[in-house]
Amino acid sequence: MSDRPTLTSTSGAPFPTNETSRTAGARGPLTVEDHQLFEKLAHQNRERIPERVVHAKGWGLQGHFTVTHDITQYTCAKVFSQVGKRTEVLSRWSTVAGERGAADAERDVRGFSLKFYTEDGNWDMVGNNTPVFFMRDAYKFPDFIRTQKRHPKTNLRSPEAMFDFWAGVPESVHQVTILMSDRGIPKNPAHMNGYGSHTFSMWNSDGARFWVKFHFITQQGHKTLTDAEAIEIIGNTRESYQEDLWDMVTNGNPPKWALKIQVMPEAEAAEVSYNPFDLTKVWPHADYPLIDVGELTMDTIPENYFQMVENAAYNVSNVVPGIGFSPDKMLQARIFSYADAHRYRLGTHYEALPANAPKQVDVQHYHKDGAMRFFTNDFGNPDAYYEPNQYGGPVADPRVEEPPLRIDTDAIVARHAHEESEADYVQPRALYEKVLSDAERDRLHRNMAGGMAPVSDEVKDRWLRILEKVHPDYASGVRKALETGDHGSPALPVTDGTPLEAAE
Repeated sequence: MSDRPTLTSTSGAPFPTNETSRTAGARGPLTVEDHQLFEKLAHQNRERIPERVVHAKGWGLQGHFTVTHDITQYTCAKVFSQVGKRTEVLSRWSTVAGERGAADAERDVRGFSLKFYTEDGNWDMVGNNTPVFFMRDAYKFPDFIRTQKRHPKTNLRSPEAMFDFWAGVPESVHQVTILMSDRGIPKNPAHMNGYGSHTFSMWNSDGARFWVKFHFITQQGHKTLTDAEAIEIIGNTRESYQEDLWDMVTNGNPPKWALKIQVMPEAEAAEVSYNPFDLTKVWPHADYPLIDVGELTMDTIPENYFQMVENAAYNVSNVVPGIGFSPDKMLQARIFSYADAHRYRLGTHYEALPANAPKQVDVQHYHKDGAMRFFTNDFGNPDAYYEPNQYGGPVADPRVEEPPLRIDTDAIVARHAHEESEADYVQPRALYEKVLSDAERDRLHRNMAGGMAPVSDEVKDRWLRILEKVHPDYASGVRKALETGDHGSPALPVTDGTPLEAAE
């Protein structure tokens, strides 16, 4: 008898063998009564879950966040309550468009999500590696994502769809400029920043509200790949990010980020020249400088990737007392859509899975039954299954109520016109003129032209008119690269590239 543990079925019955099936004779057919064989086959058929509609390809680590500076004047959130406080964190970085088998080093926006297991429950910072996004109204988000996925007939990625959409949504030019710049292909997650991107709110113990932006600044320095470098890497490995993160942690050099925030007093939102809740805009650092908060260290490889990273469900709706939302329309829509996506992908009780369950607080709620109900919450009394009750069930705590949110008292609930304005070009113009060097602008022109090369002339012209509004040199640089063919091949998945009629 071996001293190793006994292999059992899922019901705990010992397996007599894990080698051969029960058959009618040595050469006979299988017997239906070999339930252990069928259990094994049935579980293999169910080892995968639906991949995420977006951000399907990802990489994750466990680690911690440490407060290094006092920001209690802005927030009463316990995660920031004192200098030196340490909170466990689960991270996941990802590409947006590609499927789970996509290459890591493609040109794409990267997701940057963090789950803080705080003493008031989980706070999820669900962001990207860019401070802005392609649009400011969630009504167009499903359409945008369709342009990033496969064409319904060719089943290939379509630059025609991407640029056609972007040309019809001019506010996207800020994000597309970043995407096509050097920052469009980070070397790996350790060498990119993370941003909450949206405007969030904080309130302090006196009930004073502040608008905030979250910035996680890489301490490894920015490192990016050119299209040619990315293509070479993809030719050798599709898992370059996972390999880099593994090597960094196992070699004792875990990635770190400095958390900084921008803070705007609540009343000033009505005074600035731009909409501070517009996801396509940044707040100028000269007006709202970065304020130091703490350090994020991701130093632990999960023992089981599927359990802790693939099952991880990040919800922008997961906030804690002291951290709240803003009137940002994209943010408001994400409050619903993220949790709903997880209910579809993982099931009704996804937040009870180990990756998502709070670690410093007991969960107390009245949600009942449904698929995968693998926990109890009867609070010691099965009669306490509704509220209000007299049986000692949990009750709400009015002390954690968020202070009132001031809004425009003259506001009218309506579908306000979605209009292009000069404001959509001011910040991308500043990025192009004042932030990018000559060499970076040249690479931007060639990267953009590489992405546009397979696109129809009509869509090229529409997009070039958008670039012209940003800066004449921007449009002319891309046009020249298109005309001369000086752009190479983009580090994007292979695609048909043309609209069916002719066959960001």
